[in-house]
Amino acid sequence: MLADLPTRCNVGTKRNAKGHTTSWIGYKLHIDTADGDIPVSCLLTSASLHDSQAAIPLATITASRVANLYDLMDSAYDAPEIWDKSRALGHVPIIDANPRRGGKAAARAEARAKRRAGYELAEDVRYNQRSSGERVNGNLKDNCGGNHVRVRGAPKVFCHLMFGILVVTVEQMMRLVA
Repeated sequence: MLADLPTRCNVGTKRNAKGHTTSWIGYKLHIDTADGDIPVSCLLTSASLHDSQAAIPLATITASRVANLYDLMDSAYDAPEIWDKSRALGHVPIIDANPRRGGKAAARAEARAKRRAGYELAEDVRYNQRSSGERVNGNLKDNCGGNHVRVRGAPKVFCHLMFGILVVTVEQMMRLVA
């Protein structure tokens, strides 16, 4: 699976929550994190690769390293193949429904009814934990040079980013111990 993922330097584009697009030239680091904001697995791909295309290889690597029960993902990962792979690994997939697939009105009505009744599924509570991946990415970019790696070639870029991941991991483990 890893051999099928592109690792050439190219242009990536992403739309943020406000609808603005951001473009960059380079690579994209995909990080799988555990509770406590501890990175478990990382993959470096071309910047143009959609995040969902790295989900199955990343989940497979993580499953070989740790015993995890859930796969938490946002709506970009709402694909039958990802759901099936998560279940095949013995995990509970908690993936937000993609609103582009239709059913927006029904999903909103159900969410409104749950809020009124004060009903909250365990999966909903667990889904709110997914921000740990964003915190790790933010920490890597802001404090460990993850935004400004200036070397040529995917292996060198990955090496430099992994030094940052090592720092983030040690910091998080020290916070858990202290």
